[in-house]
Amino acid sequence: MARVYGLYSHIQKNRIKSVFLLASFVLLIHAVLFSLVLLFEAGTYGGTAQEILEAAVEDVRYAWPAGLIAAGLWFLIAYAFHQRMIDYATRAAGVERRAEPRLYNTLENLCISRGVAMPKLKIIETEGLNAFASGIRDSNYSVAVTRGLLDQLSERELAAVLGHELTHIRNKDTQLMVIAVIFAGIIAFVADIMFRRLDFPFGYSPQPRRSSDRGRRESGGGGAAVLIIVIALAVIAISWGVSVLIRFAISRSREFLADAGSVELTKDPDAMISALRRIEKGAAIPDVPSRVHAFFIESPAAEPERGWLSTHPSVAARIHALVEFAGGRDIGHEPLVAQPKGPWS
Repeated sequence: MARVYGLYSHIQKNRIKSVFLLASFVLLIHAVLFSLVLLFEAGTYGGTAQEILEAAVEDVRYAWPAGLIAAGLWFLIAYAFHQRMIDYATRAAGVERRAEPRLYNTLENLCISRGVAMPKLKIIETEGLNAFASGIRDSNYSVAVTRGLLDQLSERELAAVLGHELTHIRNKDTQLMVIAVIFAGIIAFVADIMFRRLDFPFGYSPQPRRSSDRGRRESGGGGAAVLIIVIALAVIAISWGVSVLIRFAISRSREFLADAGSVELTKDPDAMISALRRIEKGAAIPDVPSRVHAFFIESPAAEPERGWLSTHPSVAARIHALVEFAGGRDIGHEPLVAQPKGPWS
């Protein structure tokens, strides 16, 4: 009972953490919006620091609906085309039961055991050992695995990996990650545009405020305007960096949950541990864009990621959690051949 309690406590803790991390994107978008207004006021009209701040606060009252609409349009575009973009970036292609019956039957049995809809299956033709789940609604959920994973993992290990990816779908992790990537993409897009125009603060020549411009005084204090421009750019840069770190943190916390979910589905923590050990040494997939690394069961980056810049917790940390909370055994790298009693047998 202690192990079961510890496992579900671990899941609940990570769910709460993910909610707080995702909510922080809203604050970052507001910070970026206010910074853009500051840049407009300082770069166009100048003035003292107090004038610029007061004008920016007034502008935000009128500008936030436009910012919300722009973010909404970005979200709708990503919502409509995200799966095509992910498949293009990862080179994942659909596969039918007759082509890969072992893969299809294993996932189908896991879905039947929990009464969930069967996601689409896809193959990535690479020798790397990796897998990912994607999608934001029942009609386009999918699970993709690499050819190397199919060739090198045993039946039990394959079931554990598929259980991991199916848990991402059951827990709505794929939705969360798509939304996180979209929000981070908005901030990255703004940051990229602004820093491509870094020349404008230094060639700064503000226009005088007009008397009809909502009653504001004519500009003065060009030094204050330049300082505010620098501060606004710094806020945008920091917001972009923090948004990337938040996206990575959400991904890391969700991997622990998916490992735990795989154990719940298969009742086989040893298989999940063994699969992670084997994936650890061969997860790399060349040319996969960094923006989709977080979707995979282990980062496909060629070089290991560390600390806050990692999209995944270390395999050692994940195995430690499985041993500590799920009663698994780290028995090395030999394949687990024997079929245990489980929902796929």
